[in-house]
Amino acid sequence: MSNRLNDSTSLYLLQHAQNPVDWHPWDNHSLALAMHLDKPILLSIGYSACHWCHVMERECFQNREIAEVMNDHFVCIKVDREERPDLDRIYQLAYQILNHKPGGWPLNLCLTPQGHAPFFAGTYFPPEPRLNLPSFKTVLEQASKHYRLNRDRLAEHHVSFAAALEQINPKHPVGDFPDADKLLLSAINTLQGEFDEIHGGFGSPPKFPHPTQLDLLMIGTQSSQASISKRCSQMAALTLSRMAGGGLFDQLRGGFFRYSVDRGWTIPHFEKMLYDNSQLLFTYSIAFMHFETPIYERITKETASWAISEMQGKTGGYYSTLDADSEDHEGKYYVWSETDLRAVLPGPLYSEVEQQYGLFGEPNFEGCWHFNLNRETDLETFNEQPDAMPEFHQAKQQLLEIQNTRQRPDLDCKVLTAWNGLMIKGMAKAACTLNQPAYLNSARQAVQFVRDNLWRGDRLMACCIDGKTTLNGYLDDHAFMLEGLLEMLAAKWNSADLDFAIRISEAMLERFEDPEVGGFYFSSHDHEQLLCRLKPGADDAIPSGNAFAIRGLYNLGTLTGNPQYLESANRAIQLFADELKRQPSVNASMVIALQQIKHGAIVILRANSTEQQAWQEALAGMIHPLINVYRIDSDEGGLPESLASKKPGVGGTAYICRGASCGEPVTSPRTLLEILSEFDQ
Repeated sequence: MSNRLNDSTSLYLLQHAQNPVDWHPWDNHSLALAMHLDKPILLSIGYSACHWCHVMERECFQNREIAEVMNDHFVCIKVDREERPDLDRIYQLAYQILNHKPGGWPLNLCLTPQGHAPFFAGTYFPPEPRLNLPSFKTVLEQASKHYRLNRDRLAEHHVSFAAALEQINPKHPVGDFPDADKLLLSAINTLQGEFDEIHGGFGSPPKFPHPTQLDLLMIGTQSSQASISKRCSQMAALTLSRMAGGGLFDQLRGGFFRYSVDRGWTIPHFEKMLYDNSQLLFTYSIAFMHFETPIYERITKETASWAISEMQGKTGGYYSTLDADSEDHEGKYYVWSETDLRAVLPGPLYSEVEQQYGLFGEPNFEGCWHFNLNRETDLETFNEQPDAMPEFHQAKQQLLEIQNTRQRPDLDCKVLTAWNGLMIKGMAKAACTLNQPAYLNSARQAVQFVRDNLWRGDRLMACCIDGKTTLNGYLDDHAFMLEGLLEMLAAKWNSADLDFAIRISEAMLERFEDPEVGGFYFSSHDHEQLLCRLKPGADDAIPSGNAFAIRGLYNLGTLTGNPQYLESANRAIQLFADELKRQPSVNASMVIALQQIKHGAIVILRANSTEQQAWQEALAGMIHPLINVYRIDSDEGGLPESLASKKPGVGGTAYICRGASCGEPVTSPRTLLEILSEFDQ
């Protein structure tokens, strides 16, 4: 049988279209049906690459007995969290309120038909009692009984629950403008307390890469206080090296998996997400500039190449996810039995793979090997180039050819504006760092895809699948695309990119900014009315949209001389001051935005192409993650007045701008370097 998901464009929803469950999408018809039938809603949220979502679908949603209970007692609604991050944010937060712990996927909630407030929330449940969990059927029966017995009391439940959610939003600016350096130091101290001094990373397993916190540490390496700089360098370098050499990184194909299930980064959860890889591409680019460690260059190149070859569509947009599973087994596409390896690799090549990947003792994943670099390898000097390690390179090529014959994990081909903005930013930074025009060309194609398919005159849309554009954009779509365009402008000036960045900023201010107290809502003013409207400031797996909006507006305001952008950025950062003081390490992107306001600068260089090359060579040693250089040709026309007024002189002229002010013209690269080196840090 099929259900209402059968006509969906979402791969995740289509994965449930043949369930015996009478699934509905989240739409007006489904919500009205719950009201008409006076049935609670069973809301189930997940995504196409989610392993435990697949497990629950096989065990529970294909089970006719369980489906019968679902259909009899609930209106069942299935949501793709990647398409509807607004719903996912609200109900993940609701889960935390009800259960006092973080949620996850699949997320399953029982909602009142009136107002859609949750009265039960859980994640994965088995079909029979297992793992200290009740059966899903028992959960459903108890939830249905609770609703029937408490129906009158639950009628207004949405009012009180919405009020509880609204309390989490910052209400008004608190006190003085936050102290950037004090908050940076506080965040560093917290990270130091959570730091794994043996394997790198933070906290206990499962261990996530936390790229925003690594970016924060990279800013800390620039501190004028030697002790802070040293601590940040040690934490960042160990973490980046261990992740690079471990199983979190796909040593054969490139790209990062979602997280590590163990402390030592050995075995990952095998899904690959565009948003993880885009952020880590940016982070490793910055790290290679700073540390000049060869393996960081390799990781940057292989991540960028993987994204271009496996995640970028022919029309330019980057796809969202690669599944963890294939043939109903997690990781099957990526792991190798010793028998398989010996069968396809001649003796010398097997010995080379055995040595480089440390294939000694018991296999590390369910009787098979998942490749990690040998822990005895010196990652500081490891050089995996074909001419340096010809046999190892030959063996890898043979393994790739064999792997290409296996059943691939499903690729979710939806193009999400927000995640494309992150990858555009990462790809542009990698292009500059490694002088790789192909990366910049890839990012340029993605920008064009967004302009052609996801920009509707005066607003961004959130998602495009098979040429069909759906859903009004969220804050993240605007803020992440703004950051991506600013990074593109730093890589290679294009006035069309500046115009697009300005138009996106205007749309973001008009549709998302709180005009009374500042900051930005996640959903637009004309968005569908949901249980509540959130104004998130902290990072999670995806960086804070508010933080990216602040930094993007501040840099764009500095670049164009627009005071409104600067004022909005300052108002927003002040609104989150209290939250920043309480948990600076959780708000790493916000602390970075604050550092940008206090210590950052942009350099506007007006010069012809020959002169630009000379300046670029002179500035090659200038590494600071809070300073961007925009190289604008002397003859560039159609510039905003603030840029057009910065005239080029013979040999080229640079202008250093911070906020609303720009310094005197600088006419030599040497003088520019001297001025930048004197910035307070």
